[in-house]
Amino acid sequence: MEQHERRNRILMDINHMETINIYGDNRFAEHTKIREACRGIVVKDGNILLSYMENSDLWMIPGGGVEVGESYEDCCIRELAEETGILVKPLYCSLIINEYYEEYLYSSHYFICEADGHTERSLTEQEEQEGLEPRWVPVEKAIEIFSKHQEYGHMEMKRGMYFREYKALTACLLNE
Repeated sequence: MEQHERRNRILMDINHMETINIYGDNRFAEHTKIREACRGIVVKDGNILLSYMENSDLWMIPGGGVEVGESYEDCCIRELAEETGILVKPLYCSLIINEYYEEYLYSSHYFICEADGHTERSLTEQEEQEGLEPRWVPVEKAIEIFSKHQEYGHMEMKRGMYFREYKALTACLLNE
């Protein structure tokens, strides 16, 4: 599919996607800062591509922040290549999850992607220190991992992230 056709398909699908809002207990009345990110859901042979931070035992759907002037689609491609070494083709944006914590609105755009090759990973210093590595995990196991978000009541970041990823997987893969 040509780049122009793919962008048009993504734009058309944006009009039909779901938006989920998550409100943290610590949110302010109004947000004054916004951080936009893109995440890629890649499923192959019943397994989903996840990022795993070995040193903090933290799982996540791979992705990261949108750079100035970058499209959501290009952000998804870049972030998955950097974190996982997998080249992807974003097929469509399936979901937006907005999270409200303190003065921030964190907006994550979830793309359904297909794997399209390999490249060298390019990790940040923090990602290297955390032992970030890509892992293919059975879809059911990934949903199980993220479904335990309530067990992290004392760890707001992990609880919130796992809840976000659980909502994303169930919405995008199970249509719940």
